[in-house]
Amino acid sequence: MPLTRRHFIILAASVASTTVLSNESRADAPVLSESDPTAQALGYKTDATKVDKTKFSHYQSGQTCANCQLYQGKPGSANGPCPTYGGKLVDAKGWCNAYVKKT
Repeated sequence: MPLTRRHFIILAASVASTTVLSNESRADAPVLSESDPTAQALGYKTDATKVDKTKFSHYQSGQTCANCQLYQGKPGSANGPCPTYGGKLVDAKGWCNAYVKKT
């Protein structure tokens, strides 16, 4: 599924908000819920194996937040902040449509 204009705008706004929220302590960051409007728009799942593969056809087995370029958690941690969601904590085993393979 290609990135739609609506998803791009949501993603751009989320990343832009990271600059504003960057001074907040990450230890105090809230955990992202699958019911969050941005999470729903980008198909975020806390367990990547539960991604709707018909809706998100570019999802490939093995893709998780932990191996996404946007994920800012420490290696081996259960969760970490993601600029896509304003620094909220995402599950390392999760996935969303903003996934970019870590290089």
